[in-house]
Amino acid sequence: MHLFEKIFNYQIISRLEDSGTFMITSHERSWLKTMLQHPAAADAFTPVTMEKLLTLLEQDVCMDIPEHLIHKARSLEKQVYHPLLRPIRQYITQRSGIRISYELKNGRTRTEHYGFPYKLEYSMVKREWYLLWYHLRQRAFMSTRLSKIMTAAPEPIESAEVDSILENIRQTLESRKSEAVIQIVGEYNSELSRILYAFSCFEKDVHYDAGTDTYHVRVCVLGDEAEYLLSKIRFLGKRVLVVEGDYLKKRMLESSTKALERYGVVNTNNENK
Repeated sequence: MHLFEKIFNYQIISRLEDSGTFMITSHERSWLKTMLQHPAAADAFTPVTMEKLLTLLEQDVCMDIPEHLIHKARSLEKQVYHPLLRPIRQYITQRSGIRISYELKNGRTRTEHYGFPYKLEYSMVKREWYLLWYHLRQRAFMSTRLSKIMTAAPEPIESAEVDSILENIRQTLESRKSEAVIQIVGEYNSELSRILYAFSCFEKDVHYDAGTDTYHVRVCVLGDEAEYLLSKIRFLGKRVLVVEGDYLKKRMLESSTKALERYGVVNTNNENK
């Protein structure tokens, strides 16, 4: 393409973006129409948005899925989107109370329990959504899987009580927090972006010591996030070193000792032979 044609096309695209318009190909339109046929689409979009999209794509054809995709045997698929995400998110935004019925791990159910929804959280490990909420009767901070919640409805609550609950939750979360300092081994400073990406889901601060050319990452974790952080540290291997954090040091020592014992026995036997 000629240089001036590229400049002209860039100017056209920039103006379209400024006006809130974007261009898509016919293949992308077909893909979108095909995805709208998925059962989860009815929960992901409001009826008005769904109707508008289907109207805009009326002239397009759906993709022939058998021709493009081959499905192998797999475990039960977990949908990232959950039907309760939108209504609960609205309750949180509106600072509304909530009345829910949910199922416990042992199969028993709890019905018509009153609380205050605090946050929606997605677990990358378990690939599930969780509702963090405050149980008004038990005065306890709860974490419940959305898949275990059977019903959820808004419930009026006084503004003063909301402020008191939020302060209680803040104190509870602060008491559960712990910090660890992870040092990046100097010879791997060139991989800094990759290493920091591994800790991207954690609250952290990065400090650089120019005298020793060393990076230290101070990571803040809740009690139930420690094992996930450990998995990230093990993944990075000899690139990082835990310099502060007694629990993390202890767990890393345990796993390293077990690994050495397992492979040390094998190496000893091979040497004897």
